[in-house]
Amino acid sequence: MAKSKQTYEEIRQKRMEENKKRMEELNLTKLSQSLLSKPSPVKKGNPRTFRPAAALTPVRRSTRVADRPTVSYKELPVETLERTRRSYSYRRRGFGVYASSEARASAIDKAEQIQSRLGADFPSFLKPMVQSHVSGCFWLGLPVYFCKSHLPLRDEMMTLEDENGDEFQTKYLAQKTGLSGGWRGFSIDHELVDGDALVFQLVSPTRFKVYIARAYDSEDNENKADMEEDNEGKENIDNDKNSDSKHLDVIAKRTRASRK
Repeated sequence: MAKSKQTYEEIRQKRMEENKKRMEELNLTKLSQSLLSKPSPVKKGNPRTFRPAAALTPVRRSTRVADRPTVSYKELPVETLERTRRSYSYRRRGFGVYASSEARASAIDKAEQIQSRLGADFPSFLKPMVQSHVSGCFWLGLPVYFCKSHLPLRDEMMTLEDENGDEFQTKYLAQKTGLSGGWRGFSIDHELVDGDALVFQLVSPTRFKVYIARAYDSEDNENKADMEEDNEGKENIDNDKNSDSKHLDVIAKRTRASRK
């Protein structure tokens, strides 16, 4: 191992001496020293010049618009348009009340008389109202045979015109053959209740003339609403009495137990 180390050191020393002789022959040592002693040149940058502020001169305009006033691009506040929306009270006259069979039959008879007076110039159909038509989901299904024969084959906006000439926009769904959006407003505005019967007359491809036959007159509706309020008041009174009596019974039992 010692001999191998000595031979390696000797070989290394010889190679270093050979490299040193080569560098002296090529004058590399002098060149490196001269480069180190010589300072590196400093690059001189161009001096920064500032442009003078340009004078504010009016923009040249075309001769076609020279006589017109200058346009102002100043942002002005936009006035928001107030959107009038109809507000409906959830509890209406006749809401949640089911019509009797006599009242329902009476409304249908009235609607049939109205339909007979319309004539055959325009197609029409009769539709009795039920709870789902006038409350809850407010979905009005139309007769399938009438829709297939006379109404559009795709979804369209239909106009409902009442007897006073007021118009309401509703959404007709061709696949489901019924009226959805907008029918709620028509129903609430006309205070339709369960048992009423309506006659729809198609006066144009997307317009219905609607005639209403009431199951109850206005006086009957008022009496029915008053009866509902009286019944609700009686039920509240009975509930209060029952709660008071139960409370007194509990107090009496406690006093008896304490005496024993």
